Amino acid sequence: MSDVFTTRVLNISTGSTERVVDISGDCESFLREAAAGRDGLLNVFVPHATAGIAVLETGAGSDDDLLAALHTLLPADDRWQHRHGSPGHGRDHVLPALVPPHATLPVLGGRLELGTWQSVCLVDTNKDNPERKVRLSFLG
Repeated sequence: MSDVFTTRVLNISTGSTERVVDISGDCESFLREAAAGRDGLLNVFVPHATAGIAVLETGAGSDDDLLAALHTLLPADDRWQHRHGSPGHGRDHVLPALVPPHATLPVLGGRLELGTWQSVCLVDTNKDNPERKVRLSFLG
């Protein structure tokens, strides 16, 4: 594979609960190898119809606040036309319209250029799919 473009797939177990999973460390680890001190772009993509990628503060309650806000915006009840899976699962299919399945982030000197409190997170509200893949791609 070219040293200009490198990609890797992460396998992440989210379990059977709604979760916000900080994958910043995985992104940095990938960039240590793929970017090797160079500038470029990191694309983070989750190839699932019921998960998204968010850049937000974690560990101070914002991750729980995001899940609470999603519960308010997308209640897990029977209003959804998409009805297979757990009750309210149709909302999980609407999630990517609000929390997109991708983010493209600047890389300077081989490191993610995030703000002080920002983290890259997988957002998964689908309790029926405990295993997720996240594709990291570096373009130098």
